[in-house]
Amino acid sequence: MTMPSSAMKLLLLRPKVPAPLDPNFCPVILGKRNYMEAAKGCSDQLQWALPRSDGCARYSMPVFPDGSEEAEASAYLAGVLIQEMIWQRSASGLMLSGPAGICKKLKADYSESGAYGFEVTSMPNVCGTPDTPFEVTVVDSPSDLPPAKDTPQVCGKDASGCRLAFDLGKSDIKTVAVKDNVVLDSKETEWDVTDPDPEYHYNAILDAMKETAAKLPKIDAIGGSATGTISADNGATWCDIFPNVPKDVYQEKVVGIFRRLAKEIAGDVPLKVINDGEVTALAAVARIKSGNVLGISMGSSEGAGYANEDGNLLGWINELCYVKLDLNPEAPTDPWTKGAHRGISHMYLGQRGATKLAAKGGVEVPPSYVYPHPEMCTIKHEGHAKCLKLIQKAMATPAKMETTRQIYETMGVYLGYALAQYSEFYKIDHVMILGRVSRGDGGNIMLDTAKEVLNQEFPEYSGITFHTADDYFKGVGQCIAAAALPYLPS
Repeated sequence: MTMPSSAMKLLLLRPKVPAPLDPNFCPVILGKRNYMEAAKGCSDQLQWALPRSDGCARYSMPVFPDGSEEAEASAYLAGVLIQEMIWQRSASGLMLSGPAGICKKLKADYSESGAYGFEVTSMPNVCGTPDTPFEVTVVDSPSDLPPAKDTPQVCGKDASGCRLAFDLGKSDIKTVAVKDNVVLDSKETEWDVTDPDPEYHYNAILDAMKETAAKLPKIDAIGGSATGTISADNGATWCDIFPNVPKDVYQEKVVGIFRRLAKEIAGDVPLKVINDGEVTALAAVARIKSGNVLGISMGSSEGAGYANEDGNLLGWINELCYVKLDLNPEAPTDPWTKGAHRGISHMYLGQRGATKLAAKGGVEVPPSYVYPHPEMCTIKHEGHAKCLKLIQKAMATPAKMETTRQIYETMGVYLGYALAQYSEFYKIDHVMILGRVSRGDGGNIMLDTAKEVLNQEFPEYSGITFHTADDYFKGVGQCIAAAALPYLPS
């Protein structure tokens, strides 16, 4: 999607805290704030609603008059914000109310052939209604839009009894055996998420779970987490860890995969599987014993979840890895959206945020690990995982640390501005950072830089408290929280 010149003038701002290895990074939050200041005198408003089965998101923003050059900037920013809210909460459709020209442009952008065709084609699967198309409607008045609504969800937080848990990431399968809230065993097993055969995935997960289950005298319950959306009855509604499984096969073999796995391993024991980001948030609540927590797992990609002041989930999908963080028109594309978007969090707050900077940070890597080598631009994660290990090795080498640390300083800039952006929609008192990217001294540098961003650019958010755990908890913390998800019969 080409950025109009009027949008460039209003939205492209350099941060006060620059990214050492990404000098053209243009945070979305700065562009949004600059736009809102410029448009505060506009009399026209654009409002929209994003309905879903158990709720609805609403938003309103001032827009420049139809026909003006700046109206293009209004439509462009609205498209970015709608995309952000879609991946926060999901949506079965988009309803618009506002100036006719801007609504017309957005309706075209949110069509299968439009700039946000990826969202339009993804949402029916995300919502578990693959045969119901995502539709955009324009209504006459804001009063015709449905009201905002959320449906908070309560999950178990006590891992009493004998429990088996799993966390399915894009690089590995994590499994944990827990007995009365004590971890007996944990394991990480690499796998190839790009394999199109659902039986490969079933057997890979099954084998990993069986090996860990052998450490338990019995299995009272199974908890799990995975990327994407999971239905209330533990269906893998839309999980991007199975990206190449054909659509018809996915419906037959993948949607019920968690229920089949649990039954084969343990029969009819209680089962609860939720989004991996949500487990991150619950793990954070359990550790810091407080609410209003945003959990971010920086692994193969960004996994995120949020727990409200009561420590409960909002019922949002929180797929923040698909949210745009960088407005730079030349920002990197990503393989998940197949080049449809630039500046998406996939390339900033997961291991690809680090590996794309490896060579710039002075890390000695094979030619195929130098971004944007074609092997670094596929959906496969193995090369990125190996490249990250080389980065971490360089960080542990005194002669290389000063140049390599710039990778983590750059990622800290990304994280700081992302947190400010997320704070526009989430009440964040605490943020828990987990995942392999955050391990070691590099992770500490990243967090210190993120704090510097908030202190210098966003003092209103400088009170956010950062939390981490030891490296072991960072690696398997989600599994430990997942083990507590199912309630045991009293």
